[in-house]
Amino acid sequence: MKTRLLAERPLPQDGVDRRKKTKAVRSVTVNLAESPLGWLRSRALVNERQYEAGEKLRGDWERGGLGPAVTMRWDAAPRDKAARAAPTVGVATLKQVAARRRFDAAAAAAGTGLADLLWRVICAGEGMREAERAFGWPARTGRVVLCIALDRLADHYRIR
Repeated sequence: MKTRLLAERPLPQDGVDRRKKTKAVRSVTVNLAESPLGWLRSRALVNERQYEAGEKLRGDWERGGLGPAVTMRWDAAPRDKAARAAPTVGVATLKQVAARRRFDAAAAAAGTGLADLLWRVICAGEGMREAERAFGWPARTGRVVLCIALDRLADHYRIR
């Protein structure tokens, strides 16, 4: 079962009601745990095959440890005072190396421009509106390009 983390958010077009001089009270309930790809799937904007391909890519991204490190390192401090250098990068496990290779192969199969969009939406969790702005595309063109990229990804993963 998918995790649900519901929150109330004001609608972006709402502002101050000029007649009442008060802030608008309309809001919408959103699931903060839902990914942009899951949002598209729940509205039938991507099919099951495309969604499964995107989830495989995101799984390889997470298993490979390709995201930024956001926690503190808890390694023991060196015993002597002279050995205070930059910490060494942790050695990747065999599973991480395999996941990184699968991710790189899938990104290469999608193509250079499409891999960038796949990374932004699936791995980084960026919304379609933000991705379209970053690429300088007109509104509502990103979903079409994302569907093409997801189809290539599904072909790479041999998903029927």
